[in-house]
Amino acid sequence: MASPSYWRILTRRKVLSFDGSSEKLGRILNTFDLTALGVGATLGVGVYVLAGHVSKDQAGPSVVLSFLIAAAASFLAGLCYAEFGARVPKSGSAYIYSYVCIGEFMAFIIGWNLMLEYIIGSASVSRGLSLYIDTLANDTMKTRFLEVAPIEWDFMSSYFDFFAFTVAILLGIALAFGLKKSTMVNNAFTVLNLFIVLFVIIAGAIKADPENWRIKPENVSSLYNAGEGGFFPFGFEGTLRGAATCFFGFVGFDCIATTGEEVRNPRKAIPRAILCSLTIIFLAYFGVSTVLTLVWPYYKQDVNAPLPHVFNEIGWHFAKWIVAIGGIIGLVASLFGAMFPQPRIIYAMAQDGLIFRVLGEVSPRFKTPVFGTLCAAMLTGTLGGLFDLKALVNMLSIGTLMAYTVVAISILILRFSENPDPAIPSTSTRDPYESSNLLKARERVTGSAFFKQLFNLSCIRLPTNVSSSVVGVLVTIYCLLAIALSLTIFYAKDAIFYDMELWAWILFGVLLGLTLLVLMLISIQPRERADAPFRVPLVPLLPGISIFVNIYLMLMLDVYTWIRFGIWMGIGLSLYAFYGFKNSYREVYASQFGWTKLKYVH
Repeated sequence: MASPSYWRILTRRKVLSFDGSSEKLGRILNTFDLTALGVGATLGVGVYVLAGHVSKDQAGPSVVLSFLIAAAASFLAGLCYAEFGARVPKSGSAYIYSYVCIGEFMAFIIGWNLMLEYIIGSASVSRGLSLYIDTLANDTMKTRFLEVAPIEWDFMSSYFDFFAFTVAILLGIALAFGLKKSTMVNNAFTVLNLFIVLFVIIAGAIKADPENWRIKPENVSSLYNAGEGGFFPFGFEGTLRGAATCFFGFVGFDCIATTGEEVRNPRKAIPRAILCSLTIIFLAYFGVSTVLTLVWPYYKQDVNAPLPHVFNEIGWHFAKWIVAIGGIIGLVASLFGAMFPQPRIIYAMAQDGLIFRVLGEVSPRFKTPVFGTLCAAMLTGTLGGLFDLKALVNMLSIGTLMAYTVVAISILILRFSENPDPAIPSTSTRDPYESSNLLKARERVTGSAFFKQLFNLSCIRLPTNVSSSVVGVLVTIYCLLAIALSLTIFYAKDAIFYDMELWAWILFGVLLGLTLLVLMLISIQPRERADAPFRVPLVPLLPGISIFVNIYLMLMLDVYTWIRFGIWMGIGLSLYAFYGFKNSYREVYASQFGWTKLKYVH
């Protein structure tokens, strides 16, 4: 018999075993550890830098609404992550989710992209920590580094930052050789960080002046690019632009989902920790941005260190140094949280044979992938030393948004799948990438059966092969419509919302109507009824909204971000084509057990 098509190989799915026989990582983390990890990873740069930048340059006092909108978008993604964390408690985050639900090729794309985002994110925090400390020290390190290690290339930093390099290496060593101890340090730093945030909110509330939210245009100095004053000085469009920026202030909570094999009770702990951390993060951002803009006019904010600046301006110098020290603590916790998922993604992909397996070898003594962790730390430190903060931050966005989108898509596919539960028992001689449903003859999907099931005329209550295929097609159509609708809103928003042009409204109405129709058709399809510790409510509506929002934000990224993303993905695709495609465990198992008639989920 002819070998299976390349398409079927690329879309083969992974089936997980939870019998505990294959677990190598130590299960030592609890819900509190995970919540502290998520809060620490997210609350660093965002709370100490982001609020000042967005309020001064994009949204003004309405930065509080920007954080609210960003929190809503992040919460939708968090719900999807929480359900998958309950269903698929394995190391690898969105990588393993997409492998279970979509297929190997897309899983590699997401995993490779997450590696980039976690490494670049960690590098940006290490560089930010260096700049923060150096600012307090009157640029002493910068002056010295410019003397001993200048860099002449325009696309890099003006000097190699040895501090950023060193701190990344040291933290990588801590993660590789002492996870529990390093987790305890992170917990302590995160708690201290939250106390600093609480101090800022209480101290700021004492000096709050509501008039700073009602500044009149004539009172705004011409020396500042301050808009029109008031609560929306840059208009509601400025608030939305601020929300797009603030969204990235919530990036980091998904590191919780990479710890599945190191959590004592992952099916319950992961969903709880994700939702708790997002709630804490939003309250911190909302509180800090509120007092920041109430205490000091939005157009006079400092974009690099807004909190110490505000307390210095009002004469509270002791508070300035409390916040300055808190910033260092918060950035260290953020760096820990950003670096934590790196080796877990590498471990998961290496275990599946999609990247070099040596990166996933677990130390019997330390129960961690030591070599993979140290390699990730070395790359993080190198990038943090070579590139400035702006260049690093600009490379963060697209991979995270793509991962969020794939997870939401996976929720839709999984919820309406014929075989939704990935926790299918496996034995040592069974193909671990083969669904037990495929051992049975599957119903052929004909055109008439497809269109009949499209409207569920037979009122089927349990998913079938036909209904699963219908949902797969509908989800694909929905994503294409979401892209078209996002492009229409992005490029024709003036014609739609301001000029009220007929052609724009017709185009917008048709696309919106088709998008809602597809969601309605998905909603009437039979869905699985298996119990799970946590389930996303209002499916398919909430995952559908999450997909649309993420796609819209991705389209707002500049062309240079897409170019850098394309280069990185070109490297990854080459690795998959020449190594992962032939060395994945699916191929290894097939060769080992002599299978000639391979079965694939498709």
